[in-house]
Amino acid sequence: MKKRHARRRQVISDLNLTNLIDVVFVLLIIFMITAPMMTQGVQVDLPKTESDNVESNQSIQVSINGRNEIYIDQNKVSMVDFRREFRETFSGRVEVPVFVNADKKVPYGLVIRVISDIQKAGVVKLGFLTQPLDQAGGY
Repeated sequence: MKKRHARRRQVISDLNLTNLIDVVFVLLIIFMITAPMMTQGVQVDLPKTESDNVESNQSIQVSINGRNEIYIDQNKVSMVDFRREFRETFSGRVEVPVFVNADKKVPYGLVIRVISDIQKAGVVKLGFLTQPLDQAGGY
């Protein structure tokens, strides 16, 4: 008589990663699509310079776009009303930094007028937003 050996079933211990990879790719695509939509603000073509990054959670941004329109934190204001509107926005917030981001096409005189009005409101911390230089070092 021949003995039959009972075959043991081997347990497959491989982990199927296909479903996990699919979920990760879907999440990646969702973040890639929604991330640009999360950045809101005034479209400004900033000049390029060599400077360090500054991060601040609490700040006031004054933007001047290529059509010479002035914005205080995304609220459009006219040049006539800028001084009054800025004082109302800035009042009581002495330690809050103010960042000016002006399109490189904006006339220098307009930028200086805005900076002058900002300083007259009592701003202590004033900064300017720029783009980093290209790898080739061009402006």
